Amino acid sequence: MAFDEKLVDRIRETLVDLPKVEEKYMFGGVCFMVNGKMCIGVVKDEMMCRINPAMDEVVLEKTGCRPMDFTGKRMKGYVFISDEGMKTKKAFEYWVDLCIEFNSLAKASKKKTKKVK
Repeated sequence: MAFDEKLVDRIRETLVDLPKVEEKYMFGGVCFMVNGKMCIGVVKDEMMCRINPAMDEVVLEKTGCRPMDFTGKRMKGYVFISDEGMKTKKAFEYWVDLCIEFNSLAKASKKKTKKVK
């Protein structure tokens, strides 16, 4: 599945000075892990943001923001931002900042243990 390489580069450049940033390919796009936790990414042509779930109602009012629902079920604390919602540098940075701010509060996913045969 293709994703917006220019958007990935834009995010990559914004996160370059943060320690412990790792790129992972998942859900047909790219996810940036910060401190071992999912933070921000790109799926198709949209930015995927992991934000404080308490901010859901506020951010969903913003232009270009929609809930993330991979399985048809709304995922609290995750939103997609279309190009319309991040056209300006200020708007883009707003979303990136929300993701970085929440990252320090977010819990990391539990690591799956591999069964030894």
